[in-house]
Parts: sequence; C-alpha cells; structure tokens
Amino acid sequence: VQLVESGGGLVQAGDSLRLSCVAPGLTFSSFSMGWFRQAPGKEREFVASISRVASRTAYAASVKGRFAISRDNAKNTVYLQMNKLNPEDTAVYYCAAKSGSAHSVEIENPNYWGQGTQVTVSS
Repeated sequence: VQLVESGGGLVQAGDSLRLSCVAPGLTFSSFSMGWFRQAPGKEREFVASISRVASRTAYAASVKGRFAISRDNAKNTVYLQMNKLNPEDTAVYYCAAKSGSAHSVEIENPNYWGQGTQVTVSS
C-alpha cells in the first residue's frame, strides 16, 4: 500500500498551501486518515486527523483555526488546507492511515505512512 503526498513547496509567511495524499491501493473508506509533520531536529508530531466517514476531525492546538483536513473517499484522497502559514510550520508533512471505527479520529501508530512532502515557510 502506498500513500503519496503532493502539494508542498516554498511559500511566504501568511500564504496558503493545500496538501493532497492519494492512496490508490488502500480500501480508503476503511481508514481514518491524518497528517503529521517533522521539523528539522524535532520529533514527528500530530497535525490533524479525520474519521472514515468525515464525521469528526481533530487538530493540534498549534494549527487549529488555520488548517483544515478533508477527504474524498471516491478519490481515495485526503487533503490538508493550510492557511496563514508561518515559519514554525516549516516541516516535512506526512500522510498516515489507520484502520478504525467509522467515527474515530485516532491516528497514533498508523498502519501506513506516506513518504512526506516538504513545506517551507519563509519570513
């Protein structure tokens, strides 16, 4: 199973980006999906997650109100809309998939990881 992220890049503070993660070989609607990030010299951290049927979402405090996670089960794709980016958002962003119940946003210790996409925010 492969999760493939895209949409990263170099932007200025205050700009927006939308990340996408497509999982063509996954029974997508059977998995909660999420995003993590890892900044240089730091541990990987949770960013956002969404339940299998998109009924619930969860966010890290540092991104709540600025980022929005969504999914399209027909396209096997999860998105992360990132607004009002700041230099502290600079990191490699990873997509993750975890099997679970329909309304679960639990994403720790996922079953699958993507390869990551770099997001760099300049001041």
